[in-house]
Amino acid sequence: MKGKKLEIITNLFEGKEIRSVWNSDKEDYYLSVVDVIGVLTDSSDPAHYWRTLKSRMIKEGNQTVTNCDTFKFKAKDGKYRDTDTLDTEGILRLIESVPSPKAEPFKLWLAKLGREEIDNIFDPSKGIDKMIDYYLKHGYSLDWIALRFKAILDRKKLTNTWKETGVKDNIEYAILTNEIYKEWSGMTASEYKKYKNIRKENLRDNMTDLEVLLTDIGETTARYLVKKQKPEGIGENLKVAKLGGKVASNTRNDIEKLLKEEIVTNKNNLNYKYLEDNKEINN
Repeated sequence: MKGKKLEIITNLFEGKEIRSVWNSDKEDYYLSVVDVIGVLTDSSDPAHYWRTLKSRMIKEGNQTVTNCDTFKFKAKDGKYRDTDTLDTEGILRLIESVPSPKAEPFKLWLAKLGREEIDNIFDPSKGIDKMIDYYLKHGYSLDWIALRFKAILDRKKLTNTWKETGVKDNIEYAILTNEIYKEWSGMTASEYKKYKNIRKENLRDNMTDLEVLLTDIGETTARYLVKKQKPEGIGENLKVAKLGGKVASNTRNDIEKLLKEEIVTNKNNLNYKYLEDNKEINN
C-alpha cells in the first residue's frame, strides 16, 4: 500500500469518532479497531482491551486478526501513529467477538440479515420487493426503476454471453465493462465514480435514466456483436466491447445535439457528501 493516496473520512457513532480510511483501490473502508472497541465497550483503555482480545483471538485461530492492516491515523496530539484497522467485513466479525451489551444490537442486525437471506431463497420475490421499496424510499421514479431492472437483466445476459467465449473471471468482466464505459462516457468505472463523488455506492444507482440507458445500449450492443462475431478470450472481446461502447457514444452525441446539453453528469443520488482530506498515507 506504500505510496497510495488514501482518503480519510470521519464517521460518528453515538457522538464518538471512529477514524476510518477509504481505500479507492479495494473500494472499501478500513476502520480503526481501537476506536470501534472504545465505542462498544466504554473501556478506559481500549488499546489494552484490543491487545488482550487480539491475543485471545490469535490463540483461537480467528482469521479476523490475520486480516488486520496497519495505517497511520492522526492522534489527538496531531501526530500520525500506526493503528490496527479492519475492512467493513472484518469489523462486523470483530463485533461478534466483543462481549458487550452495546454489541448486541449489531449481532441482532447480522442475524436478521442472515434470516432475510434464507427467506429470499425460499421466496425470491421478497428480495425483488425489497429492492423496489428501497428505490422508492430513496426517491427514484417507477420509470427509472423499470429501466434499472431491465439493465440488470441485460447485464446478466452479457456476462453469460462472455462466459461462452472463455471470459469467466470477474476481473475480465470489469476490464471489458471499462472498455464500454470509456468509449461512450470517456471514463472508466472508477473514474466515473470519482467524478460523481461516490465510493462504495453502486455507480449505476447514481446515474440518471439517460446514463443508465446509454450503459444498457453499449452492453446490449456488445452482447449481440459477441453472438454474431464469436470472439475468443478477452483480447478479441475487448475489440467488440469497444464497438458496443461506440454505438452508445453515437447515441449520446445524437441526444446531446437535440437536448443541447451534456448527458454525463457529476450529480449523484446521495443525500450526503464526502469531506476529502487527501493526505499521503503509507502503510
